[in-house]
Order: sequence, then C-alpha cells, then structure tokens
Amino acid sequence: MALTSRQQEIKDAFLAERGWWGEPWDTVLEIDPEFVVAYQEMYAVPHKKSQLTAKFRELCYISINAAATHLYLPGILPHIKKALDLGATPAEILEVLELAATLGIHTMNIGVPLLVEVLEERGRTGPTPLTDYQEDLKAEFTELRGYWHDFWDEMLELDPEMFEAYTHFSTVPWRTGTLTPAEKELIYISYDIAATHLYVPGTKLHIRNALAHGATVAQVLEVMEISSIIGIHALTTAVPMLAREMARRKSGEVEPD
Repeated sequence: MALTSRQQEIKDAFLAERGWWGEPWDTVLEIDPEFVVAYQEMYAVPHKKSQLTAKFRELCYISINAAATHLYLPGILPHIKKALDLGATPAEILEVLELAATLGIHTMNIGVPLLVEVLEERGRTGPTPLTDYQEDLKAEFTELRGYWHDFWDEMLELDPEMFEAYTHFSTVPWRTGTLTPAEKELIYISYDIAATHLYVPGTKLHIRNALAHGATVAQVLEVMEISSIIGIHALTTAVPMLAREMARRKSGEVEPD
C-alpha cells in the first residue's frame, strides 16, 4: 500500500530501532498506525534502560517464548539469531532452554500440596519424619541450588524418587553452565512471571534469590518489562489472519467450505 507521510515516519522509526519489519505490522500500520507507535514505545523501555546487556535481554526473550506455558514459535528463532549475533554461544542458549525446561515441575509444586490437603481431609495428621535418604536429598538440593524452600517439603516426603530425579535434572545448568547465579535466577523470573504462567511462589523465590546473588532491583524490573511484552502476540498471531481474510474478500474469492 502507499504510505502516508505519517505512516512512513512511523515505519522508519520502527526499523531504525528494531532493525526489522514483520508482516503483521503492514496491516496494523494501515489500519491503526498510532498503535505501532505505542507498542514500539513500550517495547523500547528495557532497551533504553539497559540494566541488562543486549545479549542477556535476547536470552530472556528466548526463555519466555520457548517456555512450555507460552511456546510462541515465531518468536524463538529471531531471538536465537540475534543472541548469536550479539555473542551468545550455543551453550549459553542451551543453558537458557535447560532452565526453562524446569517449568514443568510446577505441576508438582502446585499438585502435591493439593494432594496433602485432600489427605488431611481424610485424616492425615502431619508429615512423616524424613529418612536418612530424604535428608541426604535435601542437603544435596540445598548445596547445588543454593537454597531451600518449604514448598519442596511435601514433595520430598511423599515422592522422594521424583524429587531426586528433579534435583539431578534441574541442577545440570548449575553444574555445567556458564551464566552467573544471578543471571540464572533472572531467567527463572522471566518465564515464571510471564502472563501465560504467573507462578507467584516461584517468582517471589527467584526474585529473592536473584537479589541475594547480586542482581539489582532495576535488573529484576527490566526482566519483567521484557516478559510483559508477550501480550503483543495477540496481534502478531491474529493480524495475518485478518489480512488474509481482508484480501480474500477484496478479491471476491469464495470462502472455502
């Protein structure tokens, strides 16, 4: 389409800051150009603050997009490419994905306490004392992960085999990775606080851990700013469908059965 001077100005500013222009934005620019401006202003906030490195911001985008609660496939590869361009190694990107892969344990973090509530309704009077095996598992987790939280207590008591397997699974990045402890905790925050997950106990825990490892309040906020932008995927997913339907109707094409 032929752009007005205002539309061209908006597109040029977007390209200057972002370095790319995706298909959905043509339609948004045509119908509601000022929304493009408002989105770009919001997207740019963490980039202008720069409390995190440009490379680490891209690692956060990878984590958020790849997390099981979001899985926004179009967003993963562009941020992998940009992270590599900014000097991230394949090992660092894999480490971020390993950290994001721990999200699945929240099934147990939420489910086991609910099981305990039902057991209490049925007469459970309290936790069973830990065995030596369970105490060893608790000590191992605390040493390797650097913390203990009481939401692990009931899982350790009722399902020590799963707890042991998860300990070995979740500590791989802590034993083999190169991100700092603070950076690891910030990655955990990035997907725990995302709108598609909002796992409150984990977010608070990892904020506490990140600050204890030396992250700043401004860095924690910047991670949250990055995570908050996933709402735009409503547009980037649906607007191409709108564009195709508009084109079909304009051409007089018969709607398929």
